[in-house]
Amino acid sequence: MPNGLNRLTPFAFTRIPVEGLCCAALLLVLRPAARRAAAVGLGVGLGLLVVLKSLDMGFYSTLDRPFDLVLDWILLDDAQAFLRASAGTAGAVGAVALAVLLVLAVLVLMPLAVLRVSRVMARHSATATRSLLVLGTVWVTCAALGVQLAGVRVASTSTSTLLHNRAHQVRAGVQDKEAFAREARIDAFRDTPPDQLLTRLRGKDVLFTFIESYGRTALEDPAMAAGTASVLADGTDRLERAGFSTRSAFLTSPVTGAGSWLAHATFLSGLWIKNEQRYRNLTSSDRMTLTGAFRGTGAWRTVGIMPGVTKAWPEGKFYGLDHVYDSRDMGYRGPKFSWTPVPDQYSLAAFERLEHGRRDREPIMAEIILASSHNPWSPIPEVIGWDEVGDGSVYHGLKAAGKDPKEVWQDSEQVRTEYRRAIAYSMNSVVSYLERYGDEDTVVVLLGDHQPVPTVTRGALGRDVPVSVIAKDPEVMERIADWQWQDGLKPAPDAPVWRMDSFRDRFLTAYGP
Repeated sequence: MPNGLNRLTPFAFTRIPVEGLCCAALLLVLRPAARRAAAVGLGVGLGLLVVLKSLDMGFYSTLDRPFDLVLDWILLDDAQAFLRASAGTAGAVGAVALAVLLVLAVLVLMPLAVLRVSRVMARHSATATRSLLVLGTVWVTCAALGVQLAGVRVASTSTSTLLHNRAHQVRAGVQDKEAFAREARIDAFRDTPPDQLLTRLRGKDVLFTFIESYGRTALEDPAMAAGTASVLADGTDRLERAGFSTRSAFLTSPVTGAGSWLAHATFLSGLWIKNEQRYRNLTSSDRMTLTGAFRGTGAWRTVGIMPGVTKAWPEGKFYGLDHVYDSRDMGYRGPKFSWTPVPDQYSLAAFERLEHGRRDREPIMAEIILASSHNPWSPIPEVIGWDEVGDGSVYHGLKAAGKDPKEVWQDSEQVRTEYRRAIAYSMNSVVSYLERYGDEDTVVVLLGDHQPVPTVTRGALGRDVPVSVIAKDPEVMERIADWQWQDGLKPAPDAPVWRMDSFRDRFLTAYGP
């Protein structure tokens, strides 16, 4: 069995696995008691291999990478939470129960199956020996000639290769902890006095705004490019009419498909946070983040607008946020849109009502997460008048008019269409907010956190996400002139590409003394 859905074809099962031949030969030569013990051990190992390959299929389909035996177990809990938020508690419990039953069935039935095969081989040892010799000869011949069927090599060593790679992955996971500790010790701004940080932004409201799953695919995939280009061109024109300038480029995210918190941590910390181990080590350290730098100056109130957070989030303290508004704190009385607890326009309206629109306030630095473009991308709200948003009750009717995600996900082309529409909604929400509430002191850093799942990307266009700086003050834009970013909300394919972990230091340098 292959470990990727894209390789799960009939031709994958025409392969002759050398590991299977070796195991069969071992069962033939052992005495009965030893053969039974070996059969049980091989059956359990084969069952575990099936479970591992099944996990790989899920991870390749979502994160475009295999399952990490050291670092990824915690993500199973996140997957369960995503199911609960998208399909309801009953659906999540049913899915988890079914998965557990299937794993137990594989781990019980596989040893029984190997025991049965070993008994049949023992009763017909002469036939089994001849069959092994024939298959072994075929394997050697096919290996020597490189015989393939529909691009699949008949003589297979894929299982031993997979196990070798996983052993290397485990060693690398253990060593990565030490490597990350060495990287984290290097911080160009560790000893910078607070009064020398961000001096060129004093008095400004700075909004770091993430659009969920907003990746290069939305801009350059042939099926989406025209529609997204139209939205971004219109947005650029509207911002210009409102007095804003915009410059854009690309950042390379450490993740794809999911794992937004790893991308956010990378962007804000200036460290490459590619897995849960690094994230836990980072958030338990005293590393200065970009948001923490604003708070350290004492010149800004720092807040987080986190509609996707539905329970306690202690990381807010690490990031230096004075206050975090999660989905429970925004006064939202509308429906969830599949996974998305709060529509983007409402999140921005809540930020305006709770913080930005207050009288006699100090300058604000806000980290704003826009989650409407989160998988499964349906139903999608629409941008309405800001005076209509209210407590969100209006969204009950808007949700009812949207598409059912279960129907959308039956067709990959519909998924891609709804993804593009979700990105358009998020972008239009931001542009409309700036038209209505932006002023001379507003500075926005707008970016995606990662590419969408492979169903949308189809494995193309890497891990790049668009990033834009938006401001009215010419001096703010002049400070980044040497970045050579391109005008407008849409970076061209040849726009500069930075690693996401490089942004913190470049930003602090550009807006320092």
